[in-house]
Amino acid sequence: MNDLEIARQIALRPLPEVARILGLGDADLEPYRRTMAKVRLDIIDREPIRPRARYVVVTAITPTPLGEGKTVHTVGISLALNRIGKRAVCTIRQPSMGPVFGIKGGAAGGGWSQVVPPEDINLHLTGDFHAVTAAHNLLAAFVDASLHFDNPHDLDPAQVTWRRVLDVNDRALRDVEVARGGKANGTPRETGFDITSSSEIMAVLGLATDLHDLRARLGRMVVGYARSGKPVTAEDIGCAGSMAALLRHAIEPTLMQTTEGTPALIHTGPFANIAHGNSSIVADQVAMRGADFVVTEAGFGADMGAEKFFNIKCRASGLKPHAALLVATVRALKAHSGKFDIVAGKPLPKELGQEDLDAVRQGAANLVKQIENVRLHGVPVVVAVNRFPTDSEAELELVRSIAKEAGAFDAHVSTLFSDGGKGGEALAEALVKAADEGETFRFLYPEDASLKQKIETLATKVYGAAGVEYSEVAERKLAQYEELGYGRMPICMAKTQYSLSHDATLRGRPEGFTFPIKDVRVAVGAGFVYPLAGSIMTMPGLGRNPNGLHIDLDRSGQVQGLM
Repeated sequence: MNDLEIARQIALRPLPEVARILGLGDADLEPYRRTMAKVRLDIIDREPIRPRARYVVVTAITPTPLGEGKTVHTVGISLALNRIGKRAVCTIRQPSMGPVFGIKGGAAGGGWSQVVPPEDINLHLTGDFHAVTAAHNLLAAFVDASLHFDNPHDLDPAQVTWRRVLDVNDRALRDVEVARGGKANGTPRETGFDITSSSEIMAVLGLATDLHDLRARLGRMVVGYARSGKPVTAEDIGCAGSMAALLRHAIEPTLMQTTEGTPALIHTGPFANIAHGNSSIVADQVAMRGADFVVTEAGFGADMGAEKFFNIKCRASGLKPHAALLVATVRALKAHSGKFDIVAGKPLPKELGQEDLDAVRQGAANLVKQIENVRLHGVPVVVAVNRFPTDSEAELELVRSIAKEAGAFDAHVSTLFSDGGKGGEALAEALVKAADEGETFRFLYPEDASLKQKIETLATKVYGAAGVEYSEVAERKLAQYEELGYGRMPICMAKTQYSLSHDATLRGRPEGFTFPIKDVRVAVGAGFVYPLAGSIMTMPGLGRNPNGLHIDLDRSGQVQGLM
C-alpha cells in the first residue's frame, strides 16, 4: 500500500477529542472542515495544565535524493512516546505546494507514521501560505505605488530588495521586469519572483511570539534603500498594518491528528537552505501547555535546520531543547561514500541494495560530523537508523556502533514507517533518558560577536571549512549592516543542503575547503542576517516529469497520486 492508501484506512478520531489531549476545549478551536482546526493563541497565556514539557528536535544526516525519513520520525517518535506512557505532540511545517507538485511529492510523514488526511495537509491546509503570499505581494504593490507617486522616501529603484512570491515552482518568473508599457504603469525596474516559503513574511510568522510581535516585525522589514543609503521599511511605506490584518488568522497553528490519533500541530513552512527551516514558535508554545514531550522537526541536516533551530529559533522563543533525534539510513550513508551514482528520479544502482560495509564506514563520516554538530550545542543526541528492506543486520549494527562511538547518547534501529509507534519504542525510551540528563543547551556564538565572527564560527566549527573568503560585495554589505545596527543578529546561512560545505558535489565529511561568501542580505523583521554561499535557488523550477503529472481525482472525487 502507498501512504495515501494507508491513511484512508485510518478511522479518524473526532477532532475535539484529539484537542482534549492537549487540554483544549471547543472554544479554543476554530474548525476548518472536519479534519482541521485553527487553535486560538490566547491559550498560551493561561496556566499550563502539565509541568513544562521536554523539548525534542528531530534532525538528520546531510540529505540525499533517497530521502532519510525525518518527517516520518518526527511524527512516529511522538506516537512511540505516547505508547510508553508520555503525552507527546509533534509540531511540523506545512508543506509547500512547489515540492508537492514538483520532485518531492507530499510531506506529511509516511507509512504508519503520518499526519492524516495527507491530502489536507499537502493541499492548501487552512490557507496560511496563501495569506503569506497575499501579504507579501500587497507590500510589493505598495512599494511600486510609492515609487510611482512622487517617491516620497527617495527609494532607489535599483536598490528595491522586495520581490514578489508564489507557492509554485516556476523558473520563468525568476527574473522579470515590471511596469512595462509606459508611464501610467509605474516605474520600470528589474525584479523577480521567489517561492512563498522563502518570503521573509514566512520567517516572521514562524518566529513571532504573538500578534503584537508579528505586527512589530512586519513593520521592521526592509523593502529597499534610499539613495542616501537609509533603509526603507514596510512601516515607512505604510503597509505593515494591512499585512497584519491579512495574517491575523495565519498566525494561529492548525491542529490535526496522526495515524494513531494523537495531536499534531502544523504551522508555517520556511525552507532551511534559504531561511530558518522550522515550524512556528507559537505552535511549540501551544503544545508546551498540555504535553510531556513536544517533538519538532528541523529542515535538512543538522548543519542546516537544527543549527538554525538552536541559534535562531531558540533565541527568539527562549525555549531550550532537552534532546535531539538524528535520523540516518544505511543507503544514504552509502551514498555519502561517493561510490554510487544516485540521481533523483532515476532508478537506484542495484549495488546500493547489496551489503557493503566499507561504503557504510566511508559514508558514516557524515553521521559522525552531524552528531558532533548537535553536541556543539550541548544537546544529547539519539540516533535513529531508519530501516529499509535491503539493509543487512551487519550494516545496521555497524551504523549503531559508529554512532555510539561518535558520542551519541544511544542509537537504535527504527521501523516507525512500517510499524507506527510500536517500531520506535526503544528510541522513545532512549529519548526520555537523554532528556532527563539535565539541561546543558548552549548557543554556538554570543550575540555581541561580530557578523564575521559568527560566519566564521559556523564555517569552521559546523561545516568543517579551513577559512572563509568574502567577495567585495559581501565585505561592503557586512560593514553596512554593522553600521546600521544589525550586528547583534544571528546568522541564517543560505547554502546547499546536499553537502556540509557550499558545494553539493562534496559528499561525506569534506574538510579543509575555503567557504565562499558571495553576497549578504538581511531580514530585519525576521531578525537575522543571511549570507549567500554559492548560487541559492529561491524559485525552483518543475522537472521534466514532475509529481503533478500523477495527481488527479478519482470517480469519487478523492485525490490520487499525491504520495
